[in-house]
Amino acid sequence: MKKQLILAGLMLVSAITFAQKKEIKKADKAVSSLKYSEALTYLSEAEPMLGAADNDLKAQYYTILGEATLAMAGTANFAKMKEAGEAFKKANELNGSGDMSDRLTLGMDNLRVALVNSAIEDQNKKSYLTASEKLRQAYLVSPKDTSYLYYAAGNSVNGSDFDTALNYYEELLAKGFTNVHMEYSATDPKTGKPVIFGSKEERDNMVKFADFTNPTESKTSSVEGDILQKVTLIYMNKGENEKALAIMKKAREANPNDTNLMRSEADLAYKMGDMQKYNNIMAEVIKTDPNNPELYYNLGVSSASIGQLDKAREYYLKALELKPDYSYAQINMAALILQNEGKLVEEMNGLGTSRADNLKYDELKEQRKKMYQEALPYLEAAVKSSPDNLEVFRTLMNLYSQLGMDDKYKAAKAKLAEMEGN
Repeated sequence: MKKQLILAGLMLVSAITFAQKKEIKKADKAVSSLKYSEALTYLSEAEPMLGAADNDLKAQYYTILGEATLAMAGTANFAKMKEAGEAFKKANELNGSGDMSDRLTLGMDNLRVALVNSAIEDQNKKSYLTASEKLRQAYLVSPKDTSYLYYAAGNSVNGSDFDTALNYYEELLAKGFTNVHMEYSATDPKTGKPVIFGSKEERDNMVKFADFTNPTESKTSSVEGDILQKVTLIYMNKGENEKALAIMKKAREANPNDTNLMRSEADLAYKMGDMQKYNNIMAEVIKTDPNNPELYYNLGVSSASIGQLDKAREYYLKALELKPDYSYAQINMAALILQNEGKLVEEMNGLGTSRADNLKYDELKEQRKKMYQEALPYLEAAVKSSPDNLEVFRTLMNLYSQLGMDDKYKAAKAKLAEMEGN
Protein backbone atom coordinates (compact mmCIF):
# COMPACT_ATOMS: atom_id res chain seq x y z
CA MET A 1 0.00 0.00 0.00
CA LYS A 2 2.85 2.38 0.89
CA LYS A 3 4.52 1.67 -2.44
CA GLN A 4 1.32 2.59 -4.23
CA LEU A 5 1.05 5.89 -2.32
CA ILE A 6 4.66 6.80 -3.09
CA LEU A 7 4.14 5.97 -6.74
CA ALA A 8 0.97 8.08 -6.80
CA GLY A 9 2.94 10.98 -5.33
CA LEU A 10 5.64 10.63 -7.96
CA MET A 11 3.03 10.58 -10.68
CA LEU A 12 1.47 13.76 -9.26
CA VAL A 13 4.81 15.62 -9.23
CA SER A 14 5.50 14.49 -12.77
CA ALA A 15 2.09 15.73 -13.86
CA ILE A 16 2.68 19.13 -12.26
CA THR A 17 6.15 19.40 -13.80
CA PHE A 18 4.76 18.51 -17.21
CA ALA A 19 2.07 21.19 -16.85
CA GLN A 20 4.69 23.76 -15.84
CA LYS A 21 6.89 22.93 -18.79
CA LYS A 22 3.93 23.21 -21.09
CA GLU A 23 2.96 26.70 -19.84
CA ILE A 24 6.57 27.93 -19.81
CA LYS A 25 7.06 26.61 -23.33
CA LYS A 26 3.94 28.50 -24.44
CA ALA A 27 5.30 31.64 -22.77
CA ASP A 28 8.64 31.18 -24.53
CA LYS A 29 6.90 30.85 -27.88
CA ALA A 30 4.79 33.95 -27.15
CA VAL A 31 7.92 36.00 -26.38
CA SER A 32 9.47 34.84 -29.65
CA SER A 33 6.30 36.07 -31.41
CA LEU A 34 6.48 39.41 -29.52
CA LYS A 35 3.21 38.58 -27.71
CA TYR A 36 4.45 39.68 -24.31
CA SER A 37 1.12 40.08 -22.54
CA GLU A 38 0.17 36.56 -23.61
CA ALA A 39 3.53 35.29 -22.34
CA LEU A 40 2.89 36.82 -18.92
CA THR A 41 -0.51 35.10 -18.79
CA TYR A 42 1.08 31.68 -19.41
CA LEU A 43 3.74 32.39 -16.80
CA SER A 44 1.13 33.37 -14.22
CA GLU A 45 -0.54 29.99 -14.79
CA ALA A 46 2.79 28.22 -14.22
CA GLU A 47 3.75 30.22 -11.12
CA PRO A 48 1.60 28.37 -8.51
CA MET A 49 3.35 25.10 -9.44
CA LEU A 50 6.86 26.62 -9.47
CA GLY A 51 7.84 25.25 -6.05
CA ALA A 52 8.00 21.69 -7.41
CA ALA A 53 10.22 22.61 -10.37
CA ASP A 54 13.97 22.06 -10.57
CA ASN A 55 16.40 24.98 -10.76
CA ASP A 56 16.84 24.78 -14.53
CA LEU A 57 13.10 25.11 -15.12
CA LYS A 58 12.84 27.91 -12.57
CA ALA A 59 15.72 29.73 -14.30
CA GLN A 60 13.93 29.41 -17.62
CA TYR A 61 10.73 30.74 -16.03
CA TYR A 62 12.42 33.81 -14.54
CA THR A 63 14.43 34.53 -17.70
CA ILE A 64 11.28 34.56 -19.83
CA LEU A 65 9.49 36.59 -17.14
CA GLY A 66 12.30 39.17 -17.26
CA GLU A 67 12.19 39.35 -21.06
CA ALA A 68 8.41 39.80 -21.23
CA THR A 69 8.30 42.31 -18.36
CA LEU A 70 11.11 44.37 -19.87
CA ALA A 71 9.33 44.46 -23.22
CA MET A 72 6.13 45.62 -21.50
CA ALA A 73 8.08 48.38 -19.71
CA GLY A 74 8.75 50.27 -22.92
CA THR A 75 11.04 53.27 -22.46
CA ALA A 76 9.47 54.87 -19.39
CA ASN A 77 7.92 52.33 -16.99
CA PHE A 78 10.62 52.19 -14.33
CA ALA A 79 8.59 49.93 -12.03
CA LYS A 80 8.39 47.29 -14.79
CA MET A 81 12.12 47.66 -15.47
CA LYS A 82 12.82 46.95 -11.80
CA GLU A 83 10.52 43.90 -11.92
CA ALA A 84 12.44 42.65 -14.94
CA GLY A 85 15.68 43.18 -13.02
CA GLU A 86 14.41 41.12 -10.09
CA ALA A 87 13.38 38.30 -12.45
CA PHE A 88 16.79 38.25 -14.16
CA LYS A 89 18.51 38.32 -10.78
CA LYS A 90 16.59 35.23 -9.61
CA ALA A 91 17.33 33.45 -12.90
CA ASN A 92 21.03 34.21 -12.50
CA GLU A 93 21.07 32.87 -8.93
CA LEU A 94 19.39 29.65 -10.05
CA ASN A 95 21.26 29.04 -13.29
CA GLY A 96 24.27 31.36 -13.47
CA SER A 97 26.24 29.21 -15.90
CA GLY A 98 23.56 26.80 -17.08
CA ASP A 99 21.63 26.39 -20.32
CA MET A 100 19.98 29.81 -20.06
CA SER A 101 23.19 31.78 -19.35
CA ASP A 102 23.64 33.30 -22.83
CA ARG A 103 20.00 34.29 -23.09
CA LEU A 104 20.06 35.64 -19.55
CA THR A 105 23.17 37.71 -20.29
CA LEU A 106 21.46 39.21 -23.33
CA GLY A 107 18.33 39.98 -21.32
CA MET A 108 20.29 41.75 -18.58
CA ASP A 109 22.25 43.70 -21.18
CA ASN A 110 19.00 44.81 -22.82
CA LEU A 111 17.73 45.89 -19.41
CA ARG A 112 20.91 47.87 -18.75
CA VAL A 113 20.59 49.68 -22.08
CA ALA A 114 16.89 50.41 -21.47
CA LEU A 115 17.62 51.88 -18.03
CA VAL A 116 20.46 54.08 -19.29
CA ASN A 117 18.51 55.36 -22.30
CA SER A 118 15.51 56.11 -20.10
CA ALA A 119 17.78 57.92 -17.62
CA ILE A 120 19.17 60.08 -20.43
CA GLU A 121 15.61 61.06 -21.39
CA ASP A 122 14.96 62.00 -17.76
CA GLN A 123 18.14 64.08 -17.64
CA ASN A 124 17.05 65.98 -20.74
CA LYS A 125 13.73 66.71 -19.01
CA LYS A 126 15.61 67.78 -15.84
CA SER A 127 14.02 64.86 -13.93
CA TYR A 128 17.34 64.31 -12.19
CA LEU A 129 16.23 62.17 -9.26
CA THR A 130 14.42 59.69 -11.49
CA ALA A 131 17.48 59.57 -13.74
CA SER A 132 19.62 58.88 -10.68
CA GLU A 133 17.42 55.95 -9.62
CA LYS A 134 17.58 54.41 -13.09
CA LEU A 135 21.35 54.76 -13.33
CA ARG A 136 21.72 53.23 -9.88
CA GLN A 137 19.57 50.32 -11.06
CA ALA A 138 21.72 49.97 -14.20
CA TYR A 139 24.76 49.71 -11.92
CA LEU A 140 23.06 46.99 -9.85
CA VAL A 141 22.26 45.09 -13.05
CA SER A 142 25.86 45.44 -14.25
CA PRO A 143 28.16 46.10 -11.24
CA LYS A 144 31.26 46.12 -13.47
CA ASP A 145 29.95 49.35 -15.06
CA THR A 146 30.79 51.50 -12.04
CA SER A 147 30.50 54.68 -14.08
CA TYR A 148 26.71 54.37 -13.86
CA LEU A 149 26.92 54.91 -10.11
CA TYR A 150 29.11 57.97 -10.73
CA TYR A 151 26.52 59.46 -13.08
CA ALA A 152 23.74 58.51 -10.65
CA ALA A 153 25.52 60.53 -7.96
CA GLY A 154 25.84 63.50 -10.32
CA ASN A 155 22.11 63.43 -11.02
CA SER A 156 21.39 63.27 -7.29
CA VAL A 157 23.49 66.44 -6.86
CA ASN A 158 21.57 68.15 -9.68
CA GLY A 159 18.33 67.11 -7.98
CA SER A 160 19.56 68.47 -4.61
CA ASP A 161 19.42 65.04 -2.96
CA PHE A 162 22.83 65.50 -1.36
CA ASP A 163 22.57 62.63 1.13
CA THR A 164 22.02 60.08 -1.64
CA ALA A 165 24.80 61.64 -3.71
CA LEU A 166 27.15 61.45 -0.73
CA ASN A 167 26.39 57.75 -0.22
CA TYR A 168 27.11 57.01 -3.88
CA TYR A 169 30.32 59.04 -3.95
CA GLU A 170 31.61 57.40 -0.78
CA GLU A 171 30.86 53.97 -2.26
CA LEU A 172 32.84 54.95 -5.37
CA LEU A 173 35.79 56.18 -3.28
CA ALA A 174 35.76 52.93 -1.29
CA LYS A 175 35.99 51.01 -4.57
CA GLY A 176 38.91 53.16 -5.76
CA PHE A 177 36.88 54.29 -8.79
CA THR A 178 38.68 56.72 -11.13
CA ASN A 179 36.88 56.10 -14.47
CA VAL A 180 40.27 56.02 -16.21
CA HIS A 181 39.89 53.97 -19.39
CA MET A 182 40.92 53.87 -23.01
CA GLU A 183 38.70 55.82 -25.39
CA TYR A 184 38.55 54.83 -29.07
CA SER A 185 37.37 57.25 -31.73
CA ALA A 186 37.32 57.84 -35.49
CA THR A 187 35.99 60.56 -37.79
CA ASP A 188 32.54 60.09 -39.33
CA PRO A 189 32.84 60.66 -43.12
CA LYS A 190 29.32 62.15 -43.27
CA THR A 191 29.69 64.77 -40.53
CA GLY A 192 33.45 65.19 -40.36
CA LYS A 193 33.19 64.92 -36.57
CA PRO A 194 34.87 62.37 -34.29
CA VAL A 195 32.73 59.55 -32.87
CA ILE A 196 33.61 57.64 -29.70
CA PHE A 197 33.10 53.86 -29.78
CA GLY A 198 32.54 51.34 -27.05
CA SER A 199 35.58 49.25 -27.95
CA LYS A 200 38.64 49.12 -30.18
CA GLU A 201 37.06 46.31 -32.19
CA GLU A 202 33.94 48.37 -32.90
CA ARG A 203 36.04 51.38 -33.93
CA ASP A 204 38.28 49.28 -36.18
CA ASN A 205 35.26 47.73 -37.89
CA MET A 206 33.84 51.18 -38.67
CA VAL A 207 37.20 52.22 -40.14
CA LYS A 208 37.39 49.02 -42.18
CA PHE A 209 33.80 48.74 -43.41
CA ALA A 210 32.20 52.21 -43.09
CA ASP A 211 34.94 54.55 -44.34
CA PHE A 212 35.58 56.15 -40.95
CA THR A 213 38.99 57.86 -40.82
CA ASN A 214 41.61 59.13 -38.40
CA PRO A 215 41.35 56.37 -35.78
CA THR A 216 42.69 57.58 -32.44
CA GLU A 217 42.85 56.31 -28.90
CA SER A 218 43.54 58.07 -25.64
CA LYS A 219 43.32 57.48 -21.93
CA THR A 220 40.64 59.46 -20.11
CA SER A 221 41.47 61.62 -17.10
CA SER A 222 40.75 60.49 -13.56
CA VAL A 223 37.52 61.72 -11.97
CA GLU A 224 38.79 61.08 -8.43
CA GLY A 225 39.44 64.80 -7.96
CA ASP A 226 35.91 65.62 -9.10
CA ILE A 227 34.42 63.09 -6.66
CA LEU A 228 36.48 64.43 -3.75
CA GLN A 229 35.49 67.97 -4.70
CA LYS A 230 31.79 67.04 -4.78
CA VAL A 231 32.03 65.28 -1.40
CA THR A 232 33.72 68.38 0.05
CA LEU A 233 31.00 70.66 -1.32
CA ILE A 234 28.27 68.39 0.06
CA TYR A 235 29.84 68.45 3.53
CA MET A 236 30.12 72.25 3.24
CA ASN A 237 26.44 72.43 2.26
CA LYS A 238 25.56 70.31 5.31
CA GLY A 239 27.63 72.61 7.55
CA GLU A 240 30.10 69.82 8.40
CA ASN A 241 33.17 71.95 7.75
CA GLU A 242 35.66 69.77 9.63
CA LYS A 243 34.78 66.78 7.46
CA ALA A 244 35.00 69.03 4.42
CA LEU A 245 38.50 70.14 5.47
CA ALA A 246 39.65 66.54 5.94
CA ILE A 247 38.36 65.49 2.51
CA MET A 248 39.81 68.60 0.88
CA LYS A 249 43.23 67.90 2.38
CA LYS A 250 43.14 64.40 0.93
CA ALA A 251 41.90 65.71 -2.42
CA ARG A 252 44.62 68.35 -2.77
CA GLU A 253 47.33 65.86 -1.84
CA ALA A 254 46.10 63.49 -4.54
CA ASN A 255 45.55 66.24 -7.15
CA PRO A 256 47.80 69.22 -6.31
CA ASN A 257 47.36 70.92 -9.70
CA ASP A 258 43.60 70.50 -10.06
CA THR A 259 42.24 74.06 -10.40
CA ASN A 260 38.67 72.99 -9.60
CA LEU A 261 39.89 71.61 -6.29
CA MET A 262 41.84 74.80 -5.64
CA ARG A 263 38.65 76.78 -6.13
CA SER A 264 36.70 74.47 -3.83
CA GLU A 265 39.37 74.83 -1.16
CA ALA A 266 39.21 78.60 -1.60
CA ASP A 267 35.40 78.49 -1.27
CA LEU A 268 35.75 76.47 1.92
CA ALA A 269 38.25 78.97 3.34
CA TYR A 270 35.90 81.82 2.40
CA LYS A 271 32.93 80.12 4.05
CA MET A 272 34.95 79.57 7.22
CA GLY A 273 36.04 83.22 7.26
CA ASP A 274 39.72 82.58 6.54
CA MET A 275 40.13 85.34 3.94
CA GLN A 276 43.91 85.29 4.02
CA LYS A 277 43.95 81.62 3.08
CA TYR A 278 41.29 82.34 0.46
CA ASN A 279 43.45 85.03 -1.12
CA ASN A 280 46.54 82.83 -1.09
CA ILE A 281 44.75 79.97 -2.84
CA MET A 282 43.06 82.26 -5.36
CA ALA A 283 46.45 83.72 -6.21
CA GLU A 284 47.50 80.16 -7.10
CA VAL A 285 44.38 79.74 -9.22
CA ILE A 286 45.08 82.96 -11.11
CA LYS A 287 48.47 81.62 -12.16
CA THR A 288 46.68 78.78 -13.95
CA ASP A 289 44.16 81.10 -15.66
CA PRO A 290 45.59 84.64 -15.72
CA ASN A 291 43.03 86.03 -18.17
CA ASN A 292 39.90 85.07 -16.25
CA PRO A 293 38.13 88.26 -15.04
CA GLU A 294 35.92 86.34 -12.61
CA LEU A 295 38.96 85.24 -10.60
CA TYR A 296 40.16 88.83 -10.18
CA TYR A 297 36.67 89.96 -9.25
CA ASN A 298 36.41 87.28 -6.54
CA LEU A 299 39.80 88.28 -5.18
CA GLY A 300 38.60 91.89 -5.10
CA VAL A 301 35.58 90.89 -3.02
CA SER A 302 37.64 88.88 -0.52
CA SER A 303 40.36 91.55 -0.28
CA ALA A 304 37.75 94.22 0.47
CA SER A 305 36.19 92.01 3.16
CA ILE A 306 39.47 91.83 5.09
CA GLY A 307 40.23 95.54 4.69
CA GLN A 308 42.82 95.26 1.92
CA LEU A 309 41.20 98.06 -0.06
CA ASP A 310 44.16 98.87 -2.29
CA LYS A 311 44.40 95.21 -3.32
CA ALA A 312 40.65 95.11 -3.89
CA ARG A 313 40.89 98.14 -6.20
CA GLU A 314 43.77 96.51 -8.06
CA TYR A 315 41.80 93.30 -8.61
CA TYR A 316 38.60 95.08 -9.71
CA LEU A 317 40.55 97.18 -12.20
CA LYS A 318 42.22 94.05 -13.58
CA ALA A 319 38.82 92.37 -13.96
CA LEU A 320 37.57 95.42 -15.88
CA GLU A 321 40.68 95.48 -18.03
CA LEU A 322 39.89 91.91 -19.10
CA LYS A 323 36.13 92.47 -19.33
CA PRO A 324 35.20 96.17 -19.67
CA ASP A 325 31.43 95.53 -19.37
CA TYR A 326 31.70 93.44 -16.18
CA SER A 327 28.81 95.04 -14.27
CA TYR A 328 29.57 93.45 -10.88
CA ALA A 329 33.13 94.76 -10.99
CA GLN A 330 31.87 98.22 -12.04
CA ILE A 331 29.36 98.31 -9.17
CA ASN A 332 31.87 97.09 -6.59
CA MET A 333 34.49 99.54 -7.82
CA ALA A 334 32.01 102.41 -7.35
CA ALA A 335 31.05 101.06 -3.91
CA LEU A 336 34.73 100.86 -2.94
CA ILE A 337 35.25 104.49 -3.92
CA LEU A 338 32.10 105.65 -2.10
CA GLN A 339 32.56 103.61 1.06
CA ASN A 340 33.86 106.59 3.10
CA GLU A 341 31.01 108.87 2.02
CA GLY A 342 29.10 108.42 5.27
CA LYS A 343 32.15 109.20 7.36
CA LEU A 344 32.81 112.37 5.35
CA VAL A 345 29.20 113.58 5.62
CA GLU A 346 29.18 112.88 9.36
CA GLU A 347 32.37 114.88 9.81
CA MET A 348 30.97 117.77 7.73
CA ASN A 349 27.75 117.83 9.76
CA GLY A 350 29.73 117.91 13.01
CA LEU A 351 31.61 121.08 12.18
CA GLY A 352 30.79 124.44 13.73
CA THR A 353 30.60 127.94 12.19
CA SER A 354 34.09 129.18 12.93
CA ARG A 355 36.37 130.29 10.12
CA ALA A 356 38.54 127.20 10.65
CA ASP A 357 35.49 124.94 10.56
CA ASN A 358 34.23 126.61 7.40
CA LEU A 359 37.59 126.04 5.73
CA LYS A 360 37.55 122.40 6.87
CA TYR A 361 33.98 122.05 5.57
CA ASP A 362 35.00 123.33 2.14
CA GLU A 363 37.96 120.94 2.13
CA LEU A 364 35.76 117.95 2.98
CA LYS A 365 33.13 119.06 0.47
CA GLU A 366 35.78 119.10 -2.26
CA GLN A 367 36.95 115.62 -1.19
CA ARG A 368 33.38 114.37 -1.46
CA LYS A 369 32.97 115.96 -4.88
CA LYS A 370 36.14 114.27 -6.15
CA MET A 371 34.90 110.98 -4.69
CA TYR A 372 31.61 111.33 -6.58
CA GLN A 373 33.42 112.28 -9.79
CA GLU A 374 35.69 109.24 -9.47
CA ALA A 375 32.77 106.86 -8.88
CA LEU A 376 30.58 108.40 -11.60
CA PRO A 377 32.04 106.67 -14.71
CA TYR A 378 31.82 103.25 -13.03
CA LEU A 379 28.14 103.76 -12.18
CA GLU A 380 27.36 105.08 -15.66
CA ALA A 381 29.05 102.04 -17.15
CA ALA A 382 27.21 99.74 -14.72
CA VAL A 383 23.85 101.17 -15.80
CA LYS A 384 24.71 100.34 -19.41
CA SER A 385 25.93 96.83 -18.51
CA SER A 386 23.05 96.13 -16.14
CA PRO A 387 20.14 98.37 -17.25
CA ASP A 388 17.53 96.67 -15.06
CA ASN A 389 19.36 97.29 -11.77
CA LEU A 390 17.18 99.95 -10.14
CA GLU A 391 19.44 100.40 -7.13
CA VAL A 392 22.43 101.27 -9.29
CA PHE A 393 20.28 103.65 -11.35
CA ARG A 394 19.03 105.34 -8.17
CA THR A 395 22.58 105.80 -6.86
CA LEU A 396 23.67 107.30 -10.18
CA MET A 397 20.72 109.72 -10.10
CA ASN A 398 21.73 110.89 -6.60
CA LEU A 399 25.29 111.45 -7.77
CA TYR A 400 24.04 113.65 -10.62
CA SER A 401 22.10 115.66 -8.03
CA GLN A 402 25.08 116.06 -5.69
CA LEU A 403 27.36 117.10 -8.55
CA GLY A 404 24.89 119.70 -9.82
CA MET A 405 24.40 117.87 -13.14
CA ASP A 406 20.77 118.98 -13.36
CA ASP A 407 19.96 117.90 -16.92
CA LYS A 408 21.30 114.39 -16.34
CA TYR A 409 19.57 114.25 -12.96
CA LYS A 410 16.18 115.13 -14.49
CA ALA A 411 16.64 112.61 -17.31
CA ALA A 412 17.67 109.90 -14.85
CA LYS A 413 14.73 110.71 -12.55
CA ALA A 414 12.27 110.43 -15.44
CA LYS A 415 13.83 107.17 -16.58
CA LEU A 416 13.71 105.73 -13.06
CA ALA A 417 10.02 106.64 -12.74
CA GLU A 418 9.37 104.88 -16.04
CA MET A 419 11.28 101.78 -14.88
CA GLU A 420 9.31 101.70 -11.62
CA GLY A 421 6.04 102.05 -13.53
CA ASN A 422 5.12 105.43 -12.01
